[in-house]
Amino acid sequence: MKSPSHASRPSIRILLADSNQTQAQLLSSALRRQPGFSVTCCRSELSNSLQALRSTQVDVVLVSDSPTDHIHLIDALRGLHANHPHIGLILLLDSYDRSLVVDALRAGARGLFSRASQPFRALCRCISVVHQGQLWASTEQIGYLIEALRSGRPTRVINAKGEGLLTPREDQVVSLVAEGIGNREIGQELGVKENTVKKSLLRIYDKVGVSNRVELVLYVLTHRSEQTGEPSPTRMSSASERQVLWSVEAGRINLPGTR
Repeated sequence: MKSPSHASRPSIRILLADSNQTQAQLLSSALRRQPGFSVTCCRSELSNSLQALRSTQVDVVLVSDSPTDHIHLIDALRGLHANHPHIGLILLLDSYDRSLVVDALRAGARGLFSRASQPFRALCRCISVVHQGQLWASTEQIGYLIEALRSGRPTRVINAKGEGLLTPREDQVVSLVAEGIGNREIGQELGVKENTVKKSLLRIYDKVGVSNRVELVLYVLTHRSEQTGEPSPTRMSSASERQVLWSVEAGRINLPGTR
């Protein structure tokens, strides 16, 4: 039974950016038939979608993958995210590799939807999930993200000016969170109480403008600053030493120790 407020709930405003007009028209027609979606089709090249956003209020942008020019695609995603950071970006993929996944997440994408392996109804859920501020990605894609974090050099969380935002101890906490370690284990690693770790995380969230661990890990990946010649503030465990348990359930990523 639908709630009384269901009918009055605002629609999710979607901009579909795809240079393949036939493909775009088919998808936009299908989305318009779904309740709760308002769709605008961008009749231009992807790089010009910023122009469309100046005259259209949008909540989510669906960006079609370019099979021949991934560099152009990532640059376009980065530009969209930089100019409209509160809009949810979903990349529609026909195929992907490790590099494309990591670069897309770094550029600001919050949804990676594989058209070849996921049905249309999953795309509708993906749109809703990203609109709610969550991340949509497959287990394999999240695995690529984890490996990118593991393989990087020691990092600090920085702002747009390259300035460190956190204290050395908070940087240690962030490094351990990026490994997928829960609050209790972080406390044991640093020799503090679990409640101290929770309070530290709340301060970190406030400083970088995120609300949960998933957003924090993505922030680190996007704003990482390599510290060459400096020792790592924490011991980075190898895959054989500590298994990172990430799961994707209905488009929502749940990390160990998130509660």
